[in-house]
Amino acid sequence: MTASITPCWKKCLERLVALGVGLFVAWLAWAGSIQPQSAAVVPDERGWAVNAEFDVEIGARLIDAVGKGVPLHFRFEVQIKRKRWYWIDEHLAGRVVNYRLSYHALTRQYRLAVGSLYQNFATLEAALAALGHIRRLHIADAGALPQGETLIAAVRLSLDQSQLPKPLQIDALANDDWRVDAHTLSWQFVPAAEPQ
Repeated sequence: MTASITPCWKKCLERLVALGVGLFVAWLAWAGSIQPQSAAVVPDERGWAVNAEFDVEIGARLIDAVGKGVPLHFRFEVQIKRKRWYWIDEHLAGRVVNYRLSYHALTRQYRLAVGSLYQNFATLEAALAALGHIRRLHIADAGALPQGETLIAAVRLSLDQSQLPKPLQIDALANDDWRVDAHTLSWQFVPAAEPQ
């Protein structure tokens, strides 16, 4: 009798563990994350610019919030540094750009704004794709980056929780559903010829 019950319990336990792992993975995937996919420093007409691609997932709680009219603020940061063995790295150039994502119920459109400039999108997916697609953002004037030296660049796109309405900021402190993991992408590059 004992021999026939034990395998049954073992199978049930394995299924429960598998279900728990699956739910945990689904929760992690749905909590939101911003993953950098690629980035590069390229010459532009005034000096140097950055291109960057991010995979932006904001999670169910934030999707619900923005759909109810709560604007979300994102912060894109880029830094260029020169490594120094005897001291902290030297900051050569950098830039911060703040984005505002909102939903307008009357027009049923999502709006992605930078300062007074904005673009409307029919779906949230399209707005998030545009947020994660950064092209030719000027970061340094000609002559600001030393040619032929190995430099370190880093980019990061993150949700600025300090811009949430105050009651939601308190909720965000205690509830991981409001969290959007943001990772930094760092790489080394050597500025080639001075842009014309």
